[in-house]
Amino acid sequence: MRLDQELTCAQVVEIVTAYLEDALGDADRERVEEHLVFCDGCSTYLGQMRETIALTRRLEPEHIPSRLQDELLAAFRGWSPA
Repeated sequence: MRLDQELTCAQVVEIVTAYLEDALGDADRERVEEHLVFCDGCSTYLGQMRETIALTRRLEPEHIPSRLQDELLAAFRGWSPA
């Protein structure tokens, strides 16, 4: 891998969803995986994202108290990227 092609941690965080959804091309996927080999922080982050996805898949709407549902929906509606 050439130095001008290495990803930063911020870039990995930005594309981690695409990585997990297998939506990256081969070259980009390889760049992410190369970064993960050398970056414990991003490897940990990826593991946390995988765990979050696994846990939320088991969560049913009826398990979330209605007040919390309202708060979460309000938070997401008010969210905008910086």
